[in-house]
Amino acid sequence: MAGAETPEEDTDVQMELSADTGDENSCENTQSSHRMLSFSDALLSIIATVMILPVAHTKIYPDQRFDKSIQKLLATKIAVYLMTFLIVTVAWAAHIRLFQIIGMIDDTLALLNLACMMIITFLPYTFSLMASFPDVPLGIFLFCICVIAIGLSQAAIVTYGFHYPYLLNRQIQQSENKAFYKQHILNIILRGPALCFFAAIFSFFFFPVSYLLLGLVIFLPYINNFIGWCRDKLVGTKPEEQPQSLEFFTFNIHEPLSKERVEAFSDGVYAIVATLLILDICEDNVPDAKEVQEKFHGNLIEALREYGPNFLAYFGSFVTIGLLWFVHHSLFLHVRKTTQFMGLLNTFSLAFIGGLPLAYQQTTEFAQQSHSEIESIRVSCVITFFAGIFQFAIWSTALLNEQETLHPFARYGGKEHAFMFAKLALYPCVSLVAFSSTCFLSEFSTTIFHLMQIIVPFAFLLLRILVRITLAILRSVTTLARPEETMLEDEETRLCTAEILS
Repeated sequence: MAGAETPEEDTDVQMELSADTGDENSCENTQSSHRMLSFSDALLSIIATVMILPVAHTKIYPDQRFDKSIQKLLATKIAVYLMTFLIVTVAWAAHIRLFQIIGMIDDTLALLNLACMMIITFLPYTFSLMASFPDVPLGIFLFCICVIAIGLSQAAIVTYGFHYPYLLNRQIQQSENKAFYKQHILNIILRGPALCFFAAIFSFFFFPVSYLLLGLVIFLPYINNFIGWCRDKLVGTKPEEQPQSLEFFTFNIHEPLSKERVEAFSDGVYAIVATLLILDICEDNVPDAKEVQEKFHGNLIEALREYGPNFLAYFGSFVTIGLLWFVHHSLFLHVRKTTQFMGLLNTFSLAFIGGLPLAYQQTTEFAQQSHSEIESIRVSCVITFFAGIFQFAIWSTALLNEQETLHPFARYGGKEHAFMFAKLALYPCVSLVAFSSTCFLSEFSTTIFHLMQIIVPFAFLLLRILVRITLAILRSVTTLARPEETMLEDEETRLCTAEILS
């Protein structure tokens, strides 16, 4: 079955369909969903990213050592953050699936979507309660109630859309199996809230089961796909099991999310993370006017000198975010279609990208001569390593399905493949080197960490030159090792050219 039409393609033809059917009154009250979808994507990416703030603002005082209690607290908050970030991306994916079904919107549907977005904006507060009081059931319960409410509001949008078919996707309007599509999209939307319903109940009796059920919300689609794949391999799929009319349609609700929507959501996360850094600078590094007058005799320059290392940490963190975005951008330039597994790996990478404000907060402790510098460097290196290694995994997965996912110029063994391999490996390797310095060169680990942040941008500038030189050397060595084959290939090329010209 061919790939799914994009929402843009559906809405472009929706007006024509309404005019053809003579439903002019309905057409007057409908509009394209482009702007609403852009607003929803932006809001969801913001909500997913700002949930790192309760983790990043975990206060560790300069004279406080990074003991087991602090490690346990930070590890718990990071784990809860990763879980809730992934659950928000599940809600985002369900929202995309929903508007694959619904092609147009009216005022009522737009207000229903706003109600859904309002509930989503409450998720960071419930997460803050979960992160601060992981053993108290109230935070888990409120988070689950929010997810259930989000699912019910999305189900209301589906029900309303199918009640007024002129709002639906053009191909679904023509289908005789509208009930199939309605049931299928409701299953996608409500399976997460159903698990959260049981998680809310267990939160008052045995809360570890609640966390297990919340984790299942994230991975249930992939578990279902794996079970279906195993069933198809063992039993086989009978053609008559599929609705007969579906074979005439190019619309496929099982298709992975479009590359464009994945890029838009990812860009939103990167932009928001970069913005959060400067918000921290504005909040924590503007001296108090009274302190400047009393301590520095009104000399603002002298007061700002105390924040010098903080600005160094800011620029280092921003450069890290910017270059990771640059790698992500370069990666998706070579990708023409994403698979579902690539989408999952991208979500994991974005989750660790969202953790970079935590890395920034940790490195600003260097300015206060904290006793936990080595631990702060390790936290920053781990976050950067996983953000980069999941990008590397996306590229590796794309190579395994290169006929489906990659443009022809980026196929395995080409120049662009070698260059992408080098760019994607840079940050994981640099993070490992900086992490290793805390074990073997602990006295110089802070200096090495800052040097790494400064050197990496220049390494990106030199990388293409080094890759080209390496490929030229390999090509020369290969040519010298196989001179006869090269001469034959050149002769065949000349003969083919002569034939074409003749």
